[in-house]
Amino acid sequence: MRARQYLIALLAGFACVTAQAQAPAEDPFASAQSPEELMQLIIQRRAEEQAEIDRLAAEYRAAPASQQQTMLQQAQARRNAAQQRVDATQEVFAANDEEIVAANLALLEAGEASQLSQIGALARQAAAEAHDILEQSLITSQFAGTSDRSADREAFLTEFGDARSLPTIAELERLWYEAQREMTAMGEVASYTATIAEANGAPLQARIVRIGPFSATTDGNFLTYSIELETLGKLPRPLPARFTERARAFEQTTSGYSWAVFDPTRGVMLDLYVERPTLMERIELGEWVGYIIIVVGLAGTLMFLYQLVVLVSVRIQLRSQLKNLDVPKPNNPLGRVLLAFKGDKNNIEEEADVAELRISEAMLREIPRLERFQSFLRLGVAAGPLLGLIGTVVGMIITFQSITETGSSDPRLMATGIGQAMIATVLGLGIAIPLLFANALLASMSKGVVQILEEQSAGILAESIEKKLRRV
Repeated sequence: MRARQYLIALLAGFACVTAQAQAPAEDPFASAQSPEELMQLIIQRRAEEQAEIDRLAAEYRAAPASQQQTMLQQAQARRNAAQQRVDATQEVFAANDEEIVAANLALLEAGEASQLSQIGALARQAAAEAHDILEQSLITSQFAGTSDRSADREAFLTEFGDARSLPTIAELERLWYEAQREMTAMGEVASYTATIAEANGAPLQARIVRIGPFSATTDGNFLTYSIELETLGKLPRPLPARFTERARAFEQTTSGYSWAVFDPTRGVMLDLYVERPTLMERIELGEWVGYIIIVVGLAGTLMFLYQLVVLVSVRIQLRSQLKNLDVPKPNNPLGRVLLAFKGDKNNIEEEADVAELRISEAMLREIPRLERFQSFLRLGVAAGPLLGLIGTVVGMIITFQSITETGSSDPRLMATGIGQAMIATVLGLGIAIPLLFANALLASMSKGVVQILEEQSAGILAESIEKKLRRV
């Protein structure tokens, strides 16, 4: 890239030196101290030339009809006189052409013509490369429709790159101008109004904020440049809110510094990002196997949440009961176990073996409630990967069928089967791992409650035996 910039500078210098040799004058761009100032001087010079043309046209339109006819006749007379001079010098031009041919032959023998041809070839190569860059540059949208000949720069670069003759001074100056304008705009953050294309193709006039050649946004929406339409357009899908909010805040900044989001690949990453399938599209890719896995996962989640609430409530009530064991309450497992012995004096047994049976009976009633749904969670943990394996096998079958039917191993043809295989595996593991932790949590909480019940039941049994020994 640096070599191309040196080449453009060399050609521009060659054009300036040649122009000065033909008409010595003061360089109007000598006062420029930076690329931005040089660009401003170029635009100002072009505006002055256009203003002079507009002034002459306005004078012609403002003149009376009779004077317009006179002005037109005078212009035609000057044109005819110029044409006569051109016709009179045709023989001179022909003689000059013969001298040029002879001079080219002499230069060719001296080796200088080959150098000029090499310079022309390098200039055409630079024009071709510039065409490829500018054709895809979103900066083009800013200059489209202006009065500085930007609308036809693609055609100019195409013709210049395909030409076989040596470039003229005007062509070198134009190539330098386009490259200079692009390089200057690459270092700017610009705000301008232009026409963009909606997602449905409808045109829309909008204010655009451009960050160099990297990104362009409007109202927080990122834009991409379409080579076919030669205009900016909205992405087919919106980006996440964290991107759009940052872009909207940057658009409202008028001074100082501000955070910004831009694509260093000039739109390639944005196009790839919005093409990523959404969560629902990924689920749909898993088809019926994926839906079964999701149903199992949702059922396990609901059971886990319900039992978690139950166990938390039981632990709270259990702590309250432990603070007052003398007054058992039927709203918690420990209270119900205590009531089995202390709620009614007639239930207090004299024999230790009968008390132990009472303890076993009360514990057997409470443990199933505490360990409820844990067996289903364990089943979900084991069935999730197996269901994912079924989806993987089905996806591989679809992949092999596509290879057999088309006779090609193009990944785009096998994408559906591969996607289904991978999504099913991910969904199976995705429900198995959370359910594994959920089951471990419920088992830990239920074991803690059961341990407390066993400790208190053992205490009750010891108390019953102690009373019996005292009476003996």
